[in-house]
Amino acid sequence: MPDSPRASGNSVDSLVQHATDSQVCRITLNRPEALNALTPDQRDRVVELLAGASADPDVRAVVLTGTGRGFCAGADLRGTPAGTERVAGDVARTIRLGAQRLIAAVLDCEKPVIAAVNGTAAGIGAHLAFACDLVLAAESARFIEVFVRRGLVPDGGAYLLPRLVGTHRAKELMFFGDALTAADAERLGLVNRVVPDGELDKTAREWAERLAAGPTRALALTKQLVNASLESDRASAFAAEAAAQEINMTTQDAREGVASFVERRSPEFKGR
Repeated sequence: MPDSPRASGNSVDSLVQHATDSQVCRITLNRPEALNALTPDQRDRVVELLAGASADPDVRAVVLTGTGRGFCAGADLRGTPAGTERVAGDVARTIRLGAQRLIAAVLDCEKPVIAAVNGTAAGIGAHLAFACDLVLAAESARFIEVFVRRGLVPDGGAYLLPRLVGTHRAKELMFFGDALTAADAERLGLVNRVVPDGELDKTAREWAERLAAGPTRALALTKQLVNASLESDRASAFAAEAAAQEINMTTQDAREGVASFVERRSPEFKGR
């Protein structure tokens, strides 16, 4: 069995690269030889970076992508030998603190998150992409609900997929585990746009820079409202929207937006 990334001496910072430029934080999964399958250390680092992006006023958008032929091939299961005896509660705890925590970190990030899916996105890797606010896919990308092929139950997908494509489509994807092309994912509404492989980075950068130039707090509140809307009744959703409007009108960007409209000029949002 190959050594784990930790055992081979690779640092988590080399396996999850990150850099901020033009107020865009780019998080790159960098284990191309493993199609960017996530180790626990990598997963925790992504969670940490997303939390940091939320709190950093100099970050106003996030791009999540991978190197090589894979976006993320799922969780790295090599550290769990077959036949390992489990103690009751271990699996549920692992899922809560692992895959579910990762998906929640994307959904709860206060900055808009773009998935730039450069290749295979399988298992938790597919769910990581689907949790993002906007999904760009290279033409060569594939999405696979791989769990059924391993006799496993999805982690995160049973929450995300029905909200994105409806229950019947979600069951079809999870029951059969067939690979979904980027074009088919776009047709189902799982992907915003499919672009040629060579244009993925450029398009992701353009989208991220547009978002980074926007009213950051208004975008955060809008994200929160949309994510909560499918679990709210109309009265609760309307009340949350009114409260968000009240909060947002105290921001500098809201005042700038109104002033620019009155003065018939383009707004200059500062993210505050």
